[in-house]
This record gives sequence, structure tokens and C-alpha cells, in this order.
Amino acid sequence: MEIPLFYIILVLAPFLACALAGLPGLSTLSPGNSLAVENEDDYLVSPNGTFTGGFYKVGTNAYCFSIWFTNSADKTVVWMANRDRPVNGKQSRLTLHDSGNLVLLDADGSIVWSSNTVSSAAVEVRLLETGNLVLINREKNVVIWESFDFPTDTLLASQRFTRNTTLVSMRSRGTYLLGFYNLKFDDNNVLDLLYNGPLLSSVYWPNSVSTIFYNGRTPYNSSRIAVLNEIGSFKSSDNFRFNASDYGVGPKRRLTLDYDGILRLYSLDESTGSWKLSWRPGGLDSCLVQGLCGVNGICTYNPLPTCTCPTGFKRNNPSDWSKGCSPLFNLTCDPAELDFVELHKTDYYGFDLNTYQAGIALETCREKCLNDCKCKGFGYALDGKGQCFPKGALRNGYRNPSNRMIMHIKVPKGMVKSIEETEAVTTNVLDCSTGQLVLENNSPDDRKTNKNGYMKYLIAFAASVAGIEMICTGLGWWYVFRNHADNEESVDAGYIALALGFKRFTYSELKRATKNFKKEIGKGGFGTVYKGVLDDDRVVAVKRLEGVLQGHAQFWAEVSVIGKINHRNLVKLWGFCAENEHKILVYEYVENGSLDKILFFDSPKVLGWDQRYNIAVGTAKGLAYLHEECLEWVLHCDVKPQNILIDSHFEPKVADFGMSMLFKDGNDRGFSKVRGTRGYLAPEWMMNLKIDAKADVYSYGIVLLELLTGKSASGLESATSLDTECSDLVELTTESIREEELEKIIDPKLKDKYNKEQLKRMVEVALLCVKDDRSTRPAMSKVVELLMEMMSENQMKILKRSTD
Repeated sequence: MEIPLFYIILVLAPFLACALAGLPGLSTLSPGNSLAVENEDDYLVSPNGTFTGGFYKVGTNAYCFSIWFTNSADKTVVWMANRDRPVNGKQSRLTLHDSGNLVLLDADGSIVWSSNTVSSAAVEVRLLETGNLVLINREKNVVIWESFDFPTDTLLASQRFTRNTTLVSMRSRGTYLLGFYNLKFDDNNVLDLLYNGPLLSSVYWPNSVSTIFYNGRTPYNSSRIAVLNEIGSFKSSDNFRFNASDYGVGPKRRLTLDYDGILRLYSLDESTGSWKLSWRPGGLDSCLVQGLCGVNGICTYNPLPTCTCPTGFKRNNPSDWSKGCSPLFNLTCDPAELDFVELHKTDYYGFDLNTYQAGIALETCREKCLNDCKCKGFGYALDGKGQCFPKGALRNGYRNPSNRMIMHIKVPKGMVKSIEETEAVTTNVLDCSTGQLVLENNSPDDRKTNKNGYMKYLIAFAASVAGIEMICTGLGWWYVFRNHADNEESVDAGYIALALGFKRFTYSELKRATKNFKKEIGKGGFGTVYKGVLDDDRVVAVKRLEGVLQGHAQFWAEVSVIGKINHRNLVKLWGFCAENEHKILVYEYVENGSLDKILFFDSPKVLGWDQRYNIAVGTAKGLAYLHEECLEWVLHCDVKPQNILIDSHFEPKVADFGMSMLFKDGNDRGFSKVRGTRGYLAPEWMMNLKIDAKADVYSYGIVLLELLTGKSASGLESATSLDTECSDLVELTTESIREEELEKIIDPKLKDKYNKEQLKRMVEVALLCVKDDRSTRPAMSKVVELLMEMMSENQMKILKRSTD
């Protein structure tokens, strides 16, 4: 007899409460309660202890309310509420008011920061295991405020980066004030790094000299959203993507815009508490970060990035290189009183005057600058092209051994010295290696206090673990004799639901929902689909996968990608099951079944022209989202009517997307054998070429021809056709166009009720999609644009009704 889980929890509850009571820190903060800066035990802890939220020392008697990685050696901060307004080390409080507002108060009672929230219902503050600090309406269990919406300099796994958010670097190493470097989406929908200094703002990555497209980006997706997922993959709506060098499930990661303007991905080694660099932008030289050494300053390598002032200049601020250098002289406009100091292998990027010329001699370039009061100096390229770059300002200076530029800085006569005599100014080395990531500068007493607190935490944690182990041992007999199909996995289902955003079902749940997998509603190359009803009365489609060889960890990672994809023309994945050999996906149930059953077989439902055109548009929108818009770009690899489901409003929903991820075999092509269905396969499948989105475009073109003709490309007979086998749809359509007899190919079920202009457009689009040369096929977003141009007013109303 299986003991109900409810009774187990009831028996364990008192013991677990006693064991967990010894853990330091709070799991929640309730209305009317506060965290005090003086009390070292006043802090929030995430459920598994990965993150801690509390007061963090940023200077002498100065604190910020922060979130940091608990197990990092230097308490690495990932979020700060008041980075520009530290509070006093005594009598400051973080308080949750009864009104629902979370407020940070300084010692004098003044409000330094608040969440600016109001709630008539009961609320509480929690620190989630993701590192997200949330304010929750307890009655509705709804988040009304979260720190993930207001990042500082760091993006965490599963934290979405949007058009409304910006990463802002620290001012300098160990100085948490707002810095001058930003990561944000620009007005062209492209993710940029930019220098946002006191006097000017300019993008320094991606390289503005190259086009957006040369850098592999696209400005056409206006959703402006990006995310770093749990397995170390970053993807953005502008087509920028990268993977961590230690890609996979395991390490805790953070994407940080460091004080030197470089965006870096770090992975935590929890055994040592140190951080390992696992990605940084390719081609972004540290000395090419704009504003790094301020006006007139020069960045060089010694051997790390180092700032210096050129001859005749002095450093403005001994502790802040962003303030740059000032000249020790005053310039006149009299050419007779001026000369130039030469800096070899040096350039000042940007700020070229419009007198730039190519194909001129060095002396000519020199004379032009001497006679121009606005010219502060000029660069002359040693590339044989005679390029002269007169400068209106000396900013973004850098020296590099491979640089073929000589910089000439205008100075008064008598100050000329060779570059070898240039005095290097003592500088702060601009380094972000692991050893240099110091996040606080506490006194010895402070470090001793922190160490004692940390030891208390370890002792309490060890004691609680021991207590829990004793309880588990006492209940061991139950685990030995129970017959539970889930005993192989130790991952808690609730945690998986939180991390992946949808539910992990047990095999017994799905067996019960489908009445032992009784009602089969579909079968394909990836498995069999059954209709089921969950305990909450939701009707679902349950797909039992066949031939998945991935381990559970990899399967969860891939399923998490599919589960986050959400579009009204894509079938929604509600959950999954991974127990022993069972790997199952749970989808929303779509009422009218698949398109092929309505289109090709005897069915009481007949698709009219408007419905067919809307199905063509909706399917294109779903595929365009997969290819170009969603956070995890996915190839379908099996677009066909059997994988296009029709809901009660005759709105299409593409199914089976993401299967190529679950069944891929890991080689460079992504597949070692053909995926898809005969009749819909693009030529590149047979030519052993690398498969990309254009393979889906080809298959979609075939589906368009099927919508027009009512004939199946896969060899199935049309219910209305007397042919013994299906004709070649592409050849048939091409011949009809040549003979100007398009009406011959129209499905007889339509009874000549169709829009001739739309018919012509659908045929044109279909034939573009099925071009043998994939480079000439349009992207799915272009297909959507072409079809939408011809939508009638009535079709738009149908589309609106289905959306509502």
C-alpha cells in the first residue's frame, strides 16, 4: 500500500521546521518588519542559499542594500537598490510597509529608495533562487515588483533584458557608483555597448565602421529582448548570440558589464568561490573602449591595459582616468608658433574634421592642420594611401604595435620631444581578471566579522543537514518498499516548474490523464499523441516520444527552450515528463485537429478561401517567430499539414517545432540523417548541405500549394481527386502560370469562390519559397509581409476575432 504524500509531509513538517530553524537569514519579509543595517543576521536567503540579500558595505560607514552570490569568495554583488546613495551604517532600515511599499530608510528616516508599489492585499518579500528579489501579492500569488526589471551592471540566468532595461557599469574597480558604460538596445533595435560620458555619448561595440549586417545583426525585430539561459546560452532579438565556454547545466553564471566597459560572462567555481571568464566579445580590444582614458589620454598595454598622458599633458584626477589629461600649454592660431609632437603606432579614434583627405603628402596634411585653429592634431596612415585624419578633439586614444598610424599632436614650438622621452604617468592597471575582481575594501576587523558570520552560517547549515539526514534515514523503509516510478530522479518538481516556467508531470499523472494512453489522436515520426484530461480539467495532447537518446539533464535543457517559446500561431507546451525511459511532452489541445484531415480527407468541415488565406498567413507568422523573433531560434525541419493544427476559430497553430533539438545527434550539420517527410523536403537535404531556416521555407511553399490545390504532396490521394497518385505540385503550378490558367489548379471544394488577386499572390509566394537555390528563397518574415499586403477587410476581421 502506497502511503499518501500528504501524510508524509504532515509527519515531517515539525521535524523540518526544527531543523530549518537553525538556518541564519530570513526566507521572507512580512509587512511591518524590517532588516536593520546593524544586525548581521538580518538578511534574506534564497531557498537553496545561492543568493543573499542584505546590507553590503561600500565604504566607511556606507552601505547599500544588495543581492550577492553567497558562495563567491568576495560576495559578488549582482544588484543594488541604492548604488548612488549609500545609507548610514547605523539605524538604517529596509522596511515593508503595510501599504505594500518596500522602502529603504537612512538613519535620519529619509527615504533613499523604494519599490513605489501599493497593494490592498497582503504582500511579502522573497528572494528567489534565480537571484530575483520579488514583492508578491500573497492572495493571488502574483509578483507586483521584481528586481529583475531594474538591473544594475549584471544580468543573471533567466533574467530578461528588454527595451526598458539598461546595464550600467561601476564607476571604477571597487566603486559602485553609476559608471559611464551602458549595454542597451538602440533605436535601431540593435544591442549596443556605448560610452555615456559627461560630455558625449557614442557606441563602441559593435564596430560602427562595419554595417549592422556585416556584424551578423538585424535591425528588423522590434521586440528588443534578450536572455541568458540556465545552460549558458545568450540570445537576443537582433540575432546576437553566444555560448559560454563551459556551456551546459551546472555552473552559476553572471553576465556583467565591468567598469572597463567590457561585457563579460563569468562562471562560478563553488569549490573555491572564484570566477572563471567564460565569454567576452570577440574583436573588442580593451583599448578600443571609448572614454576609457578620458580626453587626451592614451590607452596602451604594459602588459595590461594602462592609461598614460602624451608629452606636455598632465592627469586631471589621480584616482579617475575617465577625467583624462589636460595640456600644460596654451595654443595660439599662429602657425609660426606651432609644432607637432609625433606619437608612433597611436591613433585617436573618431572626431575627424570634414577636411579629411586621401592621396596627399604628409607635409600637405601637416600644413592643413597648422592653418586650421580647430585642428588639435592629425593622424597620418602609413598604408600607402596617403590618408590624412585631422582631429577636432583628442579622444579615445590608443597605442598598438600593429597600428600603422602616426599621431601628430599640435603643441607650442620648443615643446617637441621624441616619443621615447614621453614620461609614463603612474596609472591604475585596467584589469578584470579573477584576481582583480575585488568587491569590497574592508578593514581587518570587518573581514574578521564577516568570517565569523560565514562560519556561523556553515555550522548552522551542517547541523540542519545532519538533522534532515536523520529524518530521511528513519523513513528509509518507505523509500525502499514504495513502488514509485520517479525514484531515479532527485530534482524537485516544484523547482523545475519554477526554473523552466512550466510543469514537470509524473508518469502516473499522465497515465491517469490519458486513461492509460487509450485515445490516440495522432502519430508521427517522433512519437504517438494521445488526448488526456488533467486533474484540473484541462484537456491536453500528450506526446510519447520515441527514440530520444539524450540524458535527463540535456533533455530538460532542450525542453526548457521549447517551453519558453510562446506565440499564438504555435502550439503551447505546458509541461513534460522524464522518468526512466519515459520522455513525454504535454501540449495544449487544439480542437479541430490537423490541417491534413480537413484538407485532404472526407470531413464535415470545408475550408473556404478566407480561412485558407488566414491559415497561410498564420502559419507564416508562427514560422517567422521561430526563425527570427523568439529568444531561442528554432528550425522546425518538418513543416507539413499534419503539423499545422486548427483551433475552434480556424486559426493555425504550428506543432512539433523543437523536435529537431531533441533528436539532433551532435555533429556539425546538426543532423546525420534526413529529417522531415517525403514531398516537403528541400533539395539541400539530399545534397548533404548544412540545413538552415530556408529548408523550412521550402516546406512552407509546398503547404501553400496544397492549400490552393487540395492535393497532398506526400503521396496521399485527395478526397476529391480521381488520380491514382498525387501530381508534382510545383510542376503543375508552374505549367498553369505559363498557360495563364491558374483556375485549373484550384481545389474543386472551393467551387470557384476565391479572390483572384490573392490567388495570384499566394502562387507567387509559393513558387518563391520552393526555389532550388535556397539563397533566392525569401525569409519567413518577408513571406508574412507579402501575404499581409493582400489581406481583405473581411479576412482582417476574422483575424481580429480569432485574436480576441
